[in-house]
Amino acid sequence: MAEFTLTARAKGGPEAYISLDRCGLRVSVEPREGAGEVLIHIIADAAFEGVIRIAMPVRMERPRFFLPGYIYGTNRGEAPLVADSNCPRLREGDDFPASPWWMTRSDRLSHPCALAWGDGRLAGVSASPYYLRVGGKQVAWTPGSAGVFSQYAGFGCSLRPGEVWYTLGYENAPWFFLDSHHAQPRAPLGDNCFSLAKGEGVAVRLRVFDQAAGDERGVHDALKWVYGQYHQPPRRGCAPREAVGIMAAAIARDAWLPEAHSYACFVFDRGDRFEHRLLPSITWTNGLSAAVPVLMSAHRLGDAAMRAQALDCIGHIVDNAMNPSSGLPFLVEQDGAWSNRGWWYDRQHTPGHAGYLVGQSVYYILKAYAWEAREADARHGDWLAFAGRAVERIEESRNADGEYPYVFSERTGAGLEYDSFGGAWCLAATALYSLITQERRYLPELLRSERWYHDAYIRRVECYAGPLDIDKNVDSEGVLAYIRAARLLYEMTGDAALLDHMRDALYYEFTFKFCYNSPVRVPPLSTVGWSSCGGSVTSVTNPHIHPMSSSVLGEMAWYLDRREDAYVRGRLRDALLWSCQCHNTFDGEFGYGKAGWMSERFCHSEGLLTERWPDGKPASTWFALMPWASGSLLEGLTDVWDRAGELTGA
Repeated sequence: MAEFTLTARAKGGPEAYISLDRCGLRVSVEPREGAGEVLIHIIADAAFEGVIRIAMPVRMERPRFFLPGYIYGTNRGEAPLVADSNCPRLREGDDFPASPWWMTRSDRLSHPCALAWGDGRLAGVSASPYYLRVGGKQVAWTPGSAGVFSQYAGFGCSLRPGEVWYTLGYENAPWFFLDSHHAQPRAPLGDNCFSLAKGEGVAVRLRVFDQAAGDERGVHDALKWVYGQYHQPPRRGCAPREAVGIMAAAIARDAWLPEAHSYACFVFDRGDRFEHRLLPSITWTNGLSAAVPVLMSAHRLGDAAMRAQALDCIGHIVDNAMNPSSGLPFLVEQDGAWSNRGWWYDRQHTPGHAGYLVGQSVYYILKAYAWEAREADARHGDWLAFAGRAVERIEESRNADGEYPYVFSERTGAGLEYDSFGGAWCLAATALYSLITQERRYLPELLRSERWYHDAYIRRVECYAGPLDIDKNVDSEGVLAYIRAARLLYEMTGDAALLDHMRDALYYEFTFKFCYNSPVRVPPLSTVGWSSCGGSVTSVTNPHIHPMSSSVLGEMAWYLDRREDAYVRGRLRDALLWSCQCHNTFDGEFGYGKAGWMSERFCHSEGLLTERWPDGKPASTWFALMPWASGSLLEGLTDVWDRAGELTGA
């Protein structure tokens, strides 16, 4: 059984952690070998207020740490540090934002565990994410337990010595990231302290992992156990079909801008009027990421006017967006002029067409084409021709590894920058084009690229450089393209290895997906009953939950039709239920807006609490309708329209 070192830091004392006896604490450790558990009893011989740290050595030559939703490997600590968007990075030395050790509050993690992989082994610990007061005692929360919230726990890790940490109370150290642009140094102990009265004790139950693992995917076996132990289903909101109706109607009613042939990215309710902020983009945060899900919803709802809006947006892009020099779509229209200078432009290190958006735009045009052909017997030949031209250029840009560009040249369409998982959207786009047209000339190279993305990113449980606003940090968004691509390639080949790879990619996305309902302390999420379980943390850089992962509900259901997997089934049920409880079911339910409105931002932790109520207090959402965010839910829910009741157990 693993060894543990227990130390503590008392409020008002030095920053260093010291032995428990110097803090008036004593400890006994009770191994439970058969259960893989250790029960640690801590008793206060004198009143204590501070943080207690339980460290387990991992004894690996070069450990790669996994604190789900927070740290993956080293969080690219080996990459250059000077970037616009910062996050915790593991590296020897203390050059901000890198440190050889990190500590954080438990709810910055999607699962209450800290794991390490190296030398063919997986090691780590899991324990309760927070504590309750029950009959005057501090008791670890478990699903179904009752009591008054007392205090969060915490997790951490250290390169030297190689350790994973669990804490009673917590620290955000050596820095606290409010968001990727605002970090604060370690604060003196205050409200983050764990308190024990003289003579009071607390029992800490640790699940210990120490097992063989051929590669980093061993973390998924541990997370399956954590999910089973701490899973807490999300609340049931409205029925899936009702959610589609109210959200799609809100976008069509309140966000459509006819003169722009698009939807606003933000819609604010100013009482006597709506304020629209276009923030134009061809997809991702506007354009096709809203129009195509609205089109899908229009077909499900039988709404001709809603369909006409979506067709106008898609048609306008197809008619005008192509860059004749590069053979790729421009990404932005501003004042009638098309370019690649979107709101993210100055965060790119290289100017040009972003591969993430190029691939996603072509994929969504093709998905709209397939829906129109199936649901309305409409063949939009110009859409297919637009996609085919872009696909031909995309397929010429792959590098020797089989990877698509992060950035394409505006002048020639050549690849200018790589080292990015975001190019997987190009893989998905060409795969969908090949399936629709039955054109198989691209297939051998598609399969080579799929293997590259799997082995270089998915297998290592470290997908980075998806969306353009996070400086190639680790995220949960880019993998959604790979999940789609693996499905499409399987449909063309029947190769069972592609189902294995799709499973690995789903499991990776699940590392960002909350398995329990964190005790949110900030309104409106704290007051409406909102649940975190089923929602995914955006990235290690953006510490909030947002809805993009719900866009692959259809892929998850498709996978289950070919392989039963209780873990995937449970995660799908969570995501479905989560997707139906994030919008206003009546005007002002979330403190803003009209029925059907939903923003992209759900601040479940201390992170990203930058929005303010009129009295200056922090708010846990943005006060705006954001059609792309609702669109992610609409895409997933319409893809499982006829099966939602079965999949949610309703």
